Amino acid sequence: MNIQDLEKLLALAKCLSSETSAPCNSDAKERAVLVTTAHRGVFFGYATDVSGETIKLKRARNALYWPASNKGFLGLASIGPQEGSRIGPAADIELRNITCVAECSDAAVAVWEKSPWK
Repeated sequence: MNIQDLEKLLALAKCLSSETSAPCNSDAKERAVLVTTAHRGVFFGYATDVSGETIKLKRARNALYWPASNKGFLGLASIGPQEGSRIGPAADIELRNITCVAECSDAAVAVWEKSPWK
């Protein structure tokens, strides 16, 4: 068990033992993720909960095309979209049929945030 698993278990235990009506993920930290779907969608955005069949992303952006210099879709999570990528504008969305959730590096987030449609 790693530290993230332990933190999740502690948060769940705290939530289950709580007598408040607040949702269990109300104090969850937002994190930058790359999400792929069974329909071949590739999205970058910010999520607080990536468990389950549906994921809500804030300020999500769709990667419609990325060049070979990205070295595959996971390159979008590690280095961000490279020159020649086509990235859509941001919107809050809900995704279903999730196939992959990858945490994005700080360097990738910086590139995603400045990636205009080209």
